[in-house]
Amino acid sequence: MNAADVMTADVETVAPDDEVGEVLARLADVKFSGFPVVDEGRLVGVVTEGDLVNLFEVEDRVLWIPIGIPPIVDTLTYAFDLPGDDVDIAAHADDPISSVMTEDPVTVGVDASIDALLDLLANPDRDINRLPVLDGDELVGIITRQDLLRGLRRERDAAGAAGAE
Repeated sequence: MNAADVMTADVETVAPDDEVGEVLARLADVKFSGFPVVDEGRLVGVVTEGDLVNLFEVEDRVLWIPIGIPPIVDTLTYAFDLPGDDVDIAAHADDPISSVMTEDPVTVGVDASIDALLDLLANPDRDINRLPVLDGDELVGIITRQDLLRGLRRERDAAGAAGAE
């Protein structure tokens, strides 16, 4: 089993010039949390809900207060959202998605092994949720953590059925 066996071949993509507001609206209508960004058939990035949430974070309105009496009690840190104006989502709605996408995303080829996929998708330091699958320079699919788990389950079920015969 390899990447081609577990990937989703029908990949929804966005273009680098698509507006942030448009991509947010599309994300609200789908059951996944990111899109490959494709320019003239070539993968140029990936945009996720996390990228878009970071765009609207207001760090200067949050006050971090350490609470505790070290060394007797562990110090805890609490965040308080200070009163202020609401975040103006419209301020970034017309920005191109290329301004927030992750450039040069981690990709795999169609022949990538299950072990290679596991190494990438289970690596806590990378925290990757999706892997674009390329055949040469062409985007031919995407693999999410769920796709990989479903593939492993199918393989396990098939091995169990073969062993029962």
